[in-house]
Amino acid sequence: MTALTIATIVGARPQFIKAGPVSRALADAGMKEVMIHTGQHFDAEMSAVFFEQMGLAAPDHDLGVSGGGHGDMTGRMLIALEPILTARPPDGVVVFGDTNSTLAGALVAAKLGLPLFHIEAGLRSFRRTQPEEINRRVADHLSNLLFCPTPAAAANLAAEGVTEGVHQVGDVMFDAALQAAANTAGASILDRLGLTPGTYEVATVHRAENTDNAEILNRILRFLRDRENQVVLPLHPRTRAAAGRHGIGFDGLNVTEPLGYLEMTHLVKASTGVLTDSGGLQKEAYFHRVPCITLRDETEWVETVSAGWNRLWQTADQVPGERRDIPDYGDGAAAGKVAQAIAAFLER
Repeated sequence: MTALTIATIVGARPQFIKAGPVSRALADAGMKEVMIHTGQHFDAEMSAVFFEQMGLAAPDHDLGVSGGGHGDMTGRMLIALEPILTARPPDGVVVFGDTNSTLAGALVAAKLGLPLFHIEAGLRSFRRTQPEEINRRVADHLSNLLFCPTPAAAANLAAEGVTEGVHQVGDVMFDAALQAAANTAGASILDRLGLTPGTYEVATVHRAENTDNAEILNRILRFLRDRENQVVLPLHPRTRAAAGRHGIGFDGLNVTEPLGYLEMTHLVKASTGVLTDSGGLQKEAYFHRVPCITLRDETEWVETVSAGWNRLWQTADQVPGERRDIPDYGDGAAAGKVAQAIAAFLER
């Protein structure tokens, strides 16, 4: 019997991380994977190093699509993806999260009549002005199988009338975090940066809503400078470019180049706190039991707030509630459940 073939479409750092455990689970379930990298994160610091550290083979296809506006980028991805999926149609297509790569992959799969599987389905910020909100909503409503990380995500889908094909499996990023924490390869980052555990916080800033507006970016950087402990800021290329356009400096902050996943894991584990506009890093902070402040007006990961591990930066001066564990994210075996559900669906 010919092995089932899955086309996995990725393009950004969080997707490379999620793809690590899922790719291994697909292989363990006897499926063949064709990895397609759209190129959305195009440089080695944001792309190749993550493939290497997550144990992923080099992509079968690297589309090299990056830059430009949302419509331009998504359109070029559609044009590049269609002939690949048409030439050798896979049995199904996997997309992750909420990026332009997610949207392009979902649209192409739906147009070609290929089964679509969305990992990290059901998340909502309820802000239609946010590009990621549009991307994930469209992907969810086109998908055949929707893999929700939490009960809240499944409830969001049900409120929109989406109940068929919904699986609450836990969070594949928890799988990845456990594997990374056990890997000592990135532990030397503290010595390399001259850091002592428990004396610093880690910040990341990359979302367009924060970087494209000079006033907001200045306000965030002032907030980071005013922290009691020193703040280590692995600097995203978008943020570096935006700061240059706005004439904004990073004085008072410990700025580094973007870090690999293993280095970032060990940096966060040894920190006193995380300050971020990244959805994934909010959860990674919790996985390593480090408190987080989210540099946004809302978060999709409402469980981290209600459990006392996360606060929005407008409320950062408020004393957090008692911290408790969050069982919603599962037991670190979400990827295996994803692979089993995909295999069962396709075999039917």
